[in-house]
Amino acid sequence: MAKLYFYYASMNAGKSSHLLQADFNYRERGMATMLWTAALDSRSAGMVRSRIGLESEAHRFTPETDLWQTIGAKHAEAKLDCVLVDEAQFLTPDQVWQLARLADEGGIPVLCYGLRTDFQGALFPGSAVLLGIADALVELKAVCHCGRKATMNLRVDDSGAAVRQGQQTEIGGNDRYVALCRKHFARAMAA
Repeated sequence: MAKLYFYYASMNAGKSSHLLQADFNYRERGMATMLWTAALDSRSAGMVRSRIGLESEAHRFTPETDLWQTIGAKHAEAKLDCVLVDEAQFLTPDQVWQLARLADEGGIPVLCYGLRTDFQGALFPGSAVLLGIADALVELKAVCHCGRKATMNLRVDDSGAAVRQGQQTEIGGNDRYVALCRKHFARAMAA
């Protein structure tokens, strides 16, 4: 029975490298995969890229993409053994349900990788639905500067100060976000 998986973590936990390793494992065994990433992340331009240098081409989804229809058509044309989705926090709730349907009715394992929360500690809509309906939840670990598990994403400005207000989504890497434990995140937000 195919399942819907959600691998979640803070920034810098290796989500994309984990996805690329899973993709490699399927392909090494002669199995067909389909990779997806958010079109919103203009840095990737249709690629899943990890900070350690691994990368692979991927289809890009927007809020308007019908994943059930698009992936289902590809699966009907040539059997897919796995679908892997990077930046899953940017999925709409409807798209998460479409991916669940692919697992349930299409028989395709779907592995989603993404952030759980934004820079204010609030759930992303896609992550909220994944946390609610995924068959398996897997937390990947990042490390705070104190050595504790990092679970939060602190947005910083050009001088390194905490950003407390703004849009939920602002694309950036180590220049804009710092992974922290809850204790140090709360301190930074209160300062």
